[in-house]
Amino acid sequence: MVGKSIIVMGVSASGKSTIGYELAQRIGGKFIDGDDLHPKANILKMAQGEPLNDQDREPWLERIRDAAFSIESKNETGVIVCSALKKCYREQIRKGNRNLAFLYLSGSQEVIKARIRLRQGHFMKENMIASQFAVLETPIDETDVITVNIDQSIEAILDDAVAALTEHAMNEQGTPATAQEITA
Repeated sequence: MVGKSIIVMGVSASGKSTIGYELAQRIGGKFIDGDDLHPKANILKMAQGEPLNDQDREPWLERIRDAAFSIESKNETGVIVCSALKKCYREQIRKGNRNLAFLYLSGSQEVIKARIRLRQGHFMKENMIASQFAVLETPIDETDVITVNIDQSIEAILDDAVAALTEHAMNEQGTPATAQEITA
């Protein structure tokens, strides 16, 4: 068996942590919340309502890439939450990792704003959502990116994600795959 990492990506409040955790439970994988991998300086900056720049994100993306590499090298399956908003960020995570899939949680600004208003105690503030969408480079023609619409129930999002990941694994292997085989 070969290790695999699924990077759950999207703007803040798209449901990455919730979907990532639940997806890991469904497929029997390890869950890593990328927010826990931010350096202290990034957390403090976001808590003050300041968006991160590419320089701020560099060490964080390295930690995400290293976590995916660790999972792969131990032949484990992992679900890692990381916004991965720009294509260059996704490319950085891909470097040295052979068995990745990105699960893009796609939603409109209106849906995201409604969700962030319901959140308590998170460092991302509503006024920072516009900056997230301004930075977002929607994945197009990236064969390892699977898009799921988030304007539906958590259960429906998870069902769509597992089905799409299963199909993606089948396409990679060239043979029918079960939901459990997406971890192979």
